Amino acid sequence: MIKSLSYLFSLIYYLFFGSLLVIFHPIQVVCFNLFGISAQSKAINYLNFFLIRCLGLLGTRIRFNNPNSFPKDRSLVFVSNHQSTYDIPPLIWFLRPHFPKFIAKKELGKGLPSISYHLRKGGNVLIDRKDSVGSLKAIKEFCKNVRANGWSIVIFPEGTRTRNRQPKPFHRGGLKIILEEIPNALLVPICINNSWKLVKWKYFPMPLGIKINIDVNTPVDPKGLSMDEAIDRVETSVKNGINS
Repeated sequence: MIKSLSYLFSLIYYLFFGSLLVIFHPIQVVCFNLFGISAQSKAINYLNFFLIRCLGLLGTRIRFNNPNSFPKDRSLVFVSNHQSTYDIPPLIWFLRPHFPKFIAKKELGKGLPSISYHLRKGGNVLIDRKDSVGSLKAIKEFCKNVRANGWSIVIFPEGTRTRNRQPKPFHRGGLKIILEEIPNALLVPICINNSWKLVKWKYFPMPLGIKINIDVNTPVDPKGLSMDEAIDRVETSVKNGINS
């Protein structure tokens, strides 16, 4: 019975979800071309606010817990596990005071209304995972832009979504490049629980009543640590916080 209801509510959800992507695409274009990346970023923030509200149509509830206060003179690198595509909207919305920018695969840079435009124009970096040399160069340039503009970085070191609660080992290359290029960066572990359940039926139908918990853990200061030691601490913090 519950799964049958999920089909109906999923149709309603995707109607609103798709409409928001289509509506906000030209809004982003106008904001970027007339007022620059700052206005475009505000547009994408509100898009993700409404995307979160759309999940409410399915009875989804998101709890975002961030007890930390961050120094204003340090770059922030948010290091998170990755359970589904639905991790992204709450991260963008709740971390918006820190202007989060993402490292994403190049395939996402086209074909998706609003999303692809933001990835191309919003200060993020798109990398070709088959071109390690080109990816390295792109991430280094991305780090320069982050430093220059006072942005933060969100990175998913597992490299791909887990599709269940079991975390994958961290790929450390991207984090090491970031630490080399932004030596004052503060590493901030984030634990996401339960978002994988939203896609347990492969996106259709969407399950009802899922409760997602996102916890921002105590930052790790890499100063005085080797890169591997710092990453070990972040990986342990993230994995210890995954419980469902």
